[in-house]
Amino acid sequence: MTEQEFTGSLIIPCETGKVSDGYHTFDELYEHRCLLFLALMRSHPHQSWKSRKHHDGSVFEGWFIAGLILPSGAVTYHLPDRMWNLCRCHEVELAPEWDGHTSKDVIDRLTQWLGDDR
Repeated sequence: MTEQEFTGSLIIPCETGKVSDGYHTFDELYEHRCLLFLALMRSHPHQSWKSRKHHDGSVFEGWFIAGLILPSGAVTYHLPDRMWNLCRCHEVELAPEWDGHTSKDVIDRLTQWLGDDR
């Protein structure tokens, strides 16, 4: 049994960013996420930072790191360089060391910050 048969997944060769749910493509949803995060950072500038370098000085060419420090924990994303000037917050030479948070942690931290105990 192949992995695809086991998981019931279907692999179709295509450009992932162009895949749509009928309303939005992955590219559009990613753009929304980036812009919404920038808007959230702009509304909380004293809790926000940006850097072109990771804590160890390494870089991802074409990307920068942006973060928002919440009482519930850090939320960080890599954003495309073309959005650097939209990110109007404190610039740091090196990003704070990543605390290992996962996508689920980000959801939990944002939810906790919003005050929803689910």
